Amino acid sequence: MKIVVVGGLADSLVRFRGRMLEAFVGRGHQVTACAPEEHPQAQPALEAMGVTYQPIPMQRTGMNPLEDLKTLLHMVRFFRRARPDIVFFYTIKPVIYGSMAARLTGVPKVVSMVTGIGYPFLYPGFKARVLRALTCFIMGLGFKKNRVVFFQNSENRDLFIGLGLVKKDRSILINGSGVDLEDYAVAPPAGQGPVFLLIARLIRDKGIVEYVEAARIVKRRHPEAVFRLVGPFYPNPTALSKDEVEGWQREGLIEYCGETEDVRPHIARASVYVLPSYREGTPRSILEAMSMGRAIITTDVPGCRETVVDGENGILVPPYDAEKLAQAMECFIWDPERIASMGRESRRIAEEKFDVHRVNAVILKAMGLSDEKTI
Repeated sequence: MKIVVVGGLADSLVRFRGRMLEAFVGRGHQVTACAPEEHPQAQPALEAMGVTYQPIPMQRTGMNPLEDLKTLLHMVRFFRRARPDIVFFYTIKPVIYGSMAARLTGVPKVVSMVTGIGYPFLYPGFKARVLRALTCFIMGLGFKKNRVVFFQNSENRDLFIGLGLVKKDRSILINGSGVDLEDYAVAPPAGQGPVFLLIARLIRDKGIVEYVEAARIVKRRHPEAVFRLVGPFYPNPTALSKDEVEGWQREGLIEYCGETEDVRPHIARASVYVLPSYREGTPRSILEAMSMGRAIITTDVPGCRETVVDGENGILVPPYDAEKLAQAMECFIWDPERIASMGRESRRIAEEKFDVHRVNAVILKAMGLSDEKTI
């Protein structure tokens, strides 16, 4: 069969969907992967898997009607030309406009994955309400064609069912994107002192401002503590500016390590992984840190809470609360033995619940592509 997979970022096709794409190819299917840009690293990596890469025009953020119409028309033309048997969409814009294009072109089987809900669903105010209403209307049109919609946490699934966007019998809950346990092998925690790490796109939704404020609180009492931040600047209504990040560095609060294609060296040099996000699907960065044996501090919100058993492999804190976040950080400073013990439990949970091959087995079965082979 011809399978087309469309995502919001080219490198995520390799990093987040690579094992799934390999599973498709391994079953003899013809696979094309699409994302909004040429990518010098992703394209050869996909081709090495036996996957064809096809860039598509798409603004990853914002709602420019003309640009979004251009995306929709491009996908309509592409689907008519490629004549796929199955299309698989993930991230919000591919899900919305890809599902509409698939419906217009009569693609036999349409599958989507909701990895997060984004700005329109997270914030109050007139602009967010308008965007939310528009997003729901467009989603409703697209989802009518979907054979199945995967969700990474139960709250997002219940939200979409409650809004009438997805039927309950077409929704399936999965354990995030999964993580490759071999690629993200256990590494001993950093031994040079307390090193905290946050990896994320530099937007406020990830709790970065609270992370920095918590660092300010902790450093007053523990100046030896190290706080690192890794991730790209990203166009978004809640984006952080370079001036803000540079100001935090001048204060000595954080070490900004830039963006990276490979997070593993950064995780290996850290003691505790921190993600104070406001809401997630299931955060891939936490799964990677868990697989490498790191204790976790994250927020008690949808998506994040699924990764932590509070007090066993990490600590859950309220969102938006820098003081509680700082207290959780200090737990590891006062009792450093928890770093190793909680890290071991993180790895155990990753093996039991978040192994990418287990996650992909559920996806392939729902898509009607499962067989008796080992995935």
